Amino acid sequence: MSAKRVQYLLTAGLLLVASFGAAAEPSEVRVAQQYGIGYLPLMVMEQKNLIEKYAKEAGLDIRVAWTKYPGGKEMNDALLGGKLDFASGGLAPLLSIWSSTKGSSNVKGVGSMNTMPLYLNTNNPRIKSIRDFGKEDRIALPGVKTSIQAVTLQMAAAGEWGDASYDRLDALTVAMSHPDATKALLAHTGGITAHFSSPPFQYQQLANKEIHTVTTSYDILVGASSFNLIWTTQKFHDDNPKLYAAFVKALDASVASIKQDKKAAAELYLKVTKDATPVDQVLAMMNDIYIQFTTVPKNTYRYSRFMFKTGAMKNRPDDWKDMFFSNVHELIGS
Repeated sequence: MSAKRVQYLLTAGLLLVASFGAAAEPSEVRVAQQYGIGYLPLMVMEQKNLIEKYAKEAGLDIRVAWTKYPGGKEMNDALLGGKLDFASGGLAPLLSIWSSTKGSSNVKGVGSMNTMPLYLNTNNPRIKSIRDFGKEDRIALPGVKTSIQAVTLQMAAAGEWGDASYDRLDALTVAMSHPDATKALLAHTGGITAHFSSPPFQYQQLANKEIHTVTTSYDILVGASSFNLIWTTQKFHDDNPKLYAAFVKALDASVASIKQDKKAAAELYLKVTKDATPVDQVLAMMNDIYIQFTTVPKNTYRYSRFMFKTGAMKNRPDDWKDMFFSNVHELIGS
């Protein structure tokens, strides 16, 4: 065989391998979010086409399909059912799916989106602490036993009545989206007397003089923690390295954009959500010293220890890094 023929076959082989490599990266990526300003980084990514931008820089031509889900459980079902590539939500759904898929799909966190306090608000003037909730009360939250609000409420109960009574308030909880729960709380409908909420809904509620705060997640934890995060499967991470890297760059860029110009970010939020709240009020909320948009995971291990102790997680991580992909392992403040 001639040297020219050998060179031709080698070149053709390399091109074939390259084509197979390129085919491994999908032409569409499916990303989901929920409701509230905690998902602002995803809104920025969508409106500014940041995933497409960084994917194109990596040589990929992709379409991004955006969807909304009412809670983390539904999103996890979609992720494992092959209907999603990136899920987002509170910390509890991430820890739950990490535990249940360890050794199989191996779902892990891509990064955080923020740290935010969650308020347990009530329309009942009689309720001053969680001890005052009675059988007639109903506490709305995104997912019964599965949402970060539900787990935080269990932590509060364990602190108040002892570890054995961590689920004492579970029977009072009702699964509702934040917008629906806010309407019910303000209108005194559906038997809802309290809502373990999130920004901006908790602040909108407190604008009504009939509403007051019983406790907050920061009070219960005695510190800040990640609220909303993003996660995906090990298979997607490993099979699509360029696309995964492009997504991480888009997330970093969106968070940096919010920090650089909060007013523009507030205006974008109002445009996307069609919220009638004045921009100055949204901006004031974003400037709250307890609210921070960041990709750095915070206080995740403490939640995992509690959920393992109560049986909500069958596997416990040895380190918080076990639950996240390596792109966040060395971030300052993790």
